[in-house]
Amino acid sequence: MASTSAATLLIGSTLSFGHKSGSLAQPKPFGVRLASRASLASFSGLKATTSVSCEAESSFLGKESGVALQQSVACKAQKQSQRLQYHLQPQASFKVAILGAAGGIGQPLSLLIKMSPLVSALHLYDIANVKGVAADLSHCNTPSQVLDFTGASELPNSLKGVNVVVIPAGVPRKPGMTRDDLFNINANIVKSLVEAVADNCPDAFIHIISNPVNSTVPIAAEILKQKGVYDPKKLFGVTTLDVVRANTFVAQKKNLKLIDVDVPVIGGHAGITILPLLSKTRPSVSFTDEEVEGLTVRIQNAGTEVVEAKAGAGSATLSMAYAAARFVESSLRALDGDGDVYECSFVQSDLTELPFFASRVKLGRKGIEALIPSDLQGLTEYEQKALDALKPELKASIEKGIEFAQKQVVAA
Repeated sequence: MASTSAATLLIGSTLSFGHKSGSLAQPKPFGVRLASRASLASFSGLKATTSVSCEAESSFLGKESGVALQQSVACKAQKQSQRLQYHLQPQASFKVAILGAAGGIGQPLSLLIKMSPLVSALHLYDIANVKGVAADLSHCNTPSQVLDFTGASELPNSLKGVNVVVIPAGVPRKPGMTRDDLFNINANIVKSLVEAVADNCPDAFIHIISNPVNSTVPIAAEILKQKGVYDPKKLFGVTTLDVVRANTFVAQKKNLKLIDVDVPVIGGHAGITILPLLSKTRPSVSFTDEEVEGLTVRIQNAGTEVVEAKAGAGSATLSMAYAAARFVESSLRALDGDGDVYECSFVQSDLTELPFFASRVKLGRKGIEALIPSDLQGLTEYEQKALDALKPELKASIEKGIEFAQKQVVAA
């Protein structure tokens, strides 16, 4: 594309019609926001608001297409609301830090987050090879400024003033390696990174991707407690990939439009601790016992499916990056004041006897506003048995993480 300006159709951001000038690194562009009281349909859990940004007549859509798209969205908004509010207002801008940005997940994740108009600054940190990633991304004509930080000495600066921290750092899973095998390596990585977060941006949302999530999230919680800054509403284990896979596999199996499908996934983020609640699939759809068992096992083992397909060359990086970007976008919309943001996540929970549990949560400006207990009510016999079966394994993983963090304090 030869044009230097762009027209953007984005899921989950505000609508703005405005001409923008100046540097691409400009953190707070102004526009005219069109706000309707009703949103459009949802897309795989991401809220599709009246969200079009036509920034110049020379966009890649062309002048006529841009105008047509603008009029189309305005028409839909008028049908949903008799009263439209037009007002000048700065677009939301937030700082996001990715710790482990040069890795297999970190690079595509950085690209996807760079595309969000809710991000004004993207901080990329890694122990090596991050300068090239930052330079490459900085050429993308989206507003957020990209800064790179290399090595432990630059880690604190990468976290200054950050609103959301995403941690995909760690080693990937290889053929024959269980998630438990990853523990000793990734546990220490998460510990050191979360300590830095506690010291430099204790109020930020923390998204843990580093596996095994069932253990690394409890480790992070203990480190934050030791630092005196633990807020359970702002610590998240990113299990969105399980939801993404469940939605995809169910839509394929039942020949449904993927845009309509939503399957809540509870429990944890490894093997049998992953429990898709197929009985609560939206839209409502019936499954045979064989389909339920087949889909459940496939969703639980989907990570292994990718590891084996890559034959030692890596694990699920692209789908994980997509899922993590979706969760980041949801968090940014919540921080921006959207009152209708729901995602599944592995968090501190009282829905079961376990201290941490993955379930749907409502997100708000201060983090988790509410856990959604209704998903755990009215389970089928198969789901209830699976829930009972996963608890001992999940409990052991949680305790392993807590024990690791507490041992670090004794050793220190």
